[in-house]
Amino acid sequence: MSEVTAGWLAELDSIFIGALDRVPDDSFTEPTALPGWTTAHVIAHVHFNALALCRLVGWARTGVGASMYASADQRAEEIEHGAAPPPARLRALVTASAERFTAEFGGLTESELARIVVTAQGRHIPAAQLAWLRCRELGVHTVDLGAGIDFGDLPPAFVEALTNEILAKRLAGGEGPTLAAWLTGRNLAGRLDRWL
Repeated sequence: MSEVTAGWLAELDSIFIGALDRVPDDSFTEPTALPGWTTAHVIAHVHFNALALCRLVGWARTGVGASMYASADQRAEEIEHGAAPPPARLRALVTASAERFTAEFGGLTESELARIVVTAQGRHIPAAQLAWLRCRELGVHTVDLGAGIDFGDLPPAFVEALTNEILAKRLAGGEGPTLAAWLTGRNLAGRLDRWL
């Protein structure tokens, strides 16, 4: 893991937990901008994402293949059931899983970091990139908590890297005209077609 990404991971963990601390318990059932997800769903997703990435860390450490999720249905069920515990339990779970991922990932050797693992989207990546995947989840979903944090409150270099990645992905998906319209102020009322 590069020192830059290591710094982002620690900072984004801190920002996410700090934002979560400002979310009142009675807001956990409030809807978010993510279709069908309450604040509790967002928190459950961030928790289970850490556990799923830990499975890939285990693959990198042992060389034994492991999936992030058994299936898309299993991922959805985890999040749905994971949103049910009371707020205090959800807070404890997401904090513990964040600490677990950081510790387990931080223990990988250089050769283990170079081992290729497969993401839930089927991408083959060196395990070193798992820290970036975690940073991305933490940053984006901190904003989704609705705790008064927006992208301007995240590390600027992280936001630049995230923007570049999203831009490349959307251009590759044929969304160049929509992006051009939005970025030039010609489509301020609309948004791009799919959530990240």
